[in-house]
Amino acid sequence: MNAKGTVFKYGDNIDTDVIIPARYLNTQSAAELAAHCMEDIDRTFVNRVKAGDILVGGENFGCGSSREHAPVAIKAAGIDCVIAKSFARIFYRNAINIGLPILECPAACDAIAEGNTVRIDFDTGLITDETTGQQFQAVPFPPFIQQIIAKGGLMNSLKD
Repeated sequence: MNAKGTVFKYGDNIDTDVIIPARYLNTQSAAELAAHCMEDIDRTFVNRVKAGDILVGGENFGCGSSREHAPVAIKAAGIDCVIAKSFARIFYRNAINIGLPILECPAACDAIAEGNTVRIDFDTGLITDETTGQQFQAVPFPPFIQQIIAKGGLMNSLKD
């Protein structure tokens, strides 16, 4: 499995209230959540993001509440992968549960700039910044987690 897209870059401690503000938690609609994704930190995000894009964050991405709404909003907005220096534990697990690929790679997060084009090979963990030609190595998920993500999340993976 691979991803390739334009980078949206944010800093450290991007919490779930920034990803999807609490005022929108009265819906379970992925499309409605996506329409408000990142709006408190970047009002232009939802108008610029397109299917296949990549989100790059810093330390402790997804900290805050345990709501699954945050990775759902990111995925529904069109983001194919989140790369961060580190993830909050509950966000990490929620992302896998809903089938949102995530990778930890501090060197990539430091080097990749907003607007660059990035290609990711999920099987190997290789991240290539096609704008600069730089390559970074993240630790790929083991095959069983890759299968969960490929099937769209934990519940879908249990159907087989």
